[in-house]
Amino acid sequence: MYVSVATEPGGSAPNEDWVGGTPSLALVLDGLSTAGLDTGCRHGVPWYVAQLGGHLVAALAATDRPLADGLAEALEGVARLHPECDLKNPGTPSATVAILRELPGYFDHLVLADSPIVLEGTGGVTVLTDLRVDDVRQDLRAETEQFQTGTPEHRASVARLVAAQRKIRNTPEGYWVAAAAPEAASHALTGTVAAADVRSAAVMSDGVSRLVTEYRMASWEALLDQLRGNGPAALIRTVREVEATDPHGQRWPRYKAGDDAAVAFCSFA
Repeated sequence: MYVSVATEPGGSAPNEDWVGGTPSLALVLDGLSTAGLDTGCRHGVPWYVAQLGGHLVAALAATDRPLADGLAEALEGVARLHPECDLKNPGTPSATVAILRELPGYFDHLVLADSPIVLEGTGGVTVLTDLRVDDVRQDLRAETEQFQTGTPEHRASVARLVAAQRKIRNTPEGYWVAAAAPEAASHALTGTVAAADVRSAAVMSDGVSRLVTEYRMASWEALLDQLRGNGPAALIRTVREVEATDPHGQRWPRYKAGDDAAVAFCSFA
């Protein structure tokens, strides 16, 4: 498996996405926005995703280990790095997780929250994602979409939404992400697909996938074609060009004018 990667912050703030690849592994983490609220942690989201990414690569070096078990081990390992922080704070640094691994004759995959894996096969495109977060506080989502991106009203509305999400994050009543507790790994969506059925694959944060899902400026097939022809960095540039046509989020309401973006493209020839 050949893996090419790219990531870029959405603005002047540090990048909260992380992407990694090995000859058998592609991983993307998308750190959750804190919206300026307290996290109980002095390290921050960029530190968290970098540590979790490294721990995941190490935990999954043993190819016979289930992906969810490797994620649980990585979550425990990162938690041990900062016991002085309040890891029970509902806003403790957290992230989505998307992993694709090549094994003899098949691929296994894991998604936790809304960073998708897109598989291109003989029968078309399959999108693997976990959209449970979309069912959370839809009333506050609608409120946020009323305001222009970047205005004080918009920032206050996003903070209210994040505060509400935190109350049910990593609970049976809400949705699951990678944070401090290894239990979240058992709630990831996992599966396998025969290697013969996969022509190419992409693992990405929603800062990239929104080109298809939110902006509707490309199909999944066109996105994969661009990755194949021009590579991940060029795809992120395309996302930025589209966002620049709507800087205030009037055509496409969103939390930020430009979100952090990360993508790993996997090819097999």
